[in-house]
Amino acid sequence: MQSFPPPRIPANELRPGRHWYATAAAIAVLLSVLGVAIGVYRFNSAIDAVDTDNQFANGDTVTLRLEPESEKTIWVKYPGRSPGPECDVTGPGAPGLTDPGPDVFLTRDETWMPLATIDVPRAGDYTITCSSQALSRYAMGAPGGLVALAGRLVLAITLPVLGIGICAVIALVTAVRRRGHRKRLLAERHGSRGGHTAHPDASLAAGCRPDETGTPATPVRRTVPARTQPDGVTGDHMPDHGSSLRPADRTQAPKSPPDVRF
Repeated sequence: MQSFPPPRIPANELRPGRHWYATAAAIAVLLSVLGVAIGVYRFNSAIDAVDTDNQFANGDTVTLRLEPESEKTIWVKYPGRSPGPECDVTGPGAPGLTDPGPDVFLTRDETWMPLATIDVPRAGDYTITCSSQALSRYAMGAPGGLVALAGRLVLAITLPVLGIGICAVIALVTAVRRRGHRKRLLAERHGSRGGHTAHPDASLAAGCRPDETGTPATPVRRTVPARTQPDGVTGDHMPDHGSSLRPADRTQAPKSPPDVRF
């Protein structure tokens, strides 16, 4: 039986298209870049969270221009003796101090703790005064320290991981579905080709002569010429030379030996 090579399936005929691989890669790159950008921004913000270059001591008065949307926190560096330091803020309206929560800010040789977050009702100039029984130092800064940085870095780490995961899922699903589609196309084309295949021996046995391309042609029929009757003899009086001989007469008689004369 004649065998055919498996049909070749062009890659652009398979579904889903290969552009899904590019889409998956783009999602991974986009989320990774976004995560890195957020991480760098949060890290730089945490490094500059406390203005340690402008410190003030117990009893010193600091005046700041604050707005309701501004977030300012008083940071303190003290030996840890009780009672702890206390601060007071005065200005237009009724400004207040709130608990900033646990956090820490580290420099090369200093440890700063958040003392209070300033809450102002409207924009204006506010005066801050702090006092403590210990030798404390104070500085103004943003509310976020290393603890807040760790929480914010979770988002920066999650975005690249999420992007890589989405990329892997899309690529895997696309590859599996393209493979299944290729198998279906091979089965369909192999079936259509096999349905028109004939065995060459069977064609020759049926009297079909293949043409130059190897395709079996139509069967060849042989025509046997009819016997002619002599003039004046009808079909009923047509002698049958074969039928007048008996089976015994049809056998060949043995030849007699030749005469030998001396």
